[in-house]
Amino acid sequence: MQLTEHPPGNHNVVRSVDDAGVVINDRRHVESVVVGAHLLIESWSVRSLDDLDEARIAPLIEHRPELVVLGVGKRQQLLSPGLQQQFHRHGIGLECMTLAAACRTFNVLMSENRRAVAGLVVPAGS
Repeated sequence: MQLTEHPPGNHNVVRSVDDAGVVINDRRHVESVVVGAHLLIESWSVRSLDDLDEARIAPLIEHRPELVVLGVGKRQQLLSPGLQQQFHRHGIGLECMTLAAACRTFNVLMSENRRAVAGLVVPAGS
């Protein structure tokens, strides 16, 4: 699915997403990533929602965004209440959605110059 035809400006842009991964700017990522306006953490060791724990959500929290968008799979899934609480404790909003929806939402947030970070979980076997 092509997400945008606009060239990246001064921030990262998710160009497309499919079953094989995500394209950020002009580079395909077949492993999960954490992405922000000027942040790209490649090979984030998360392949499913079950992999998330306090250590693995740390890269989402440590940059102190106002909002984290977590994209996992083709069906909406929710993070455990205990992990959701970690975001709340830091005053960070959390939205869990499908991978494709998270990519679209991230682009909108970037176009609005929001302080947001997306955790994009590319499933195992992609």
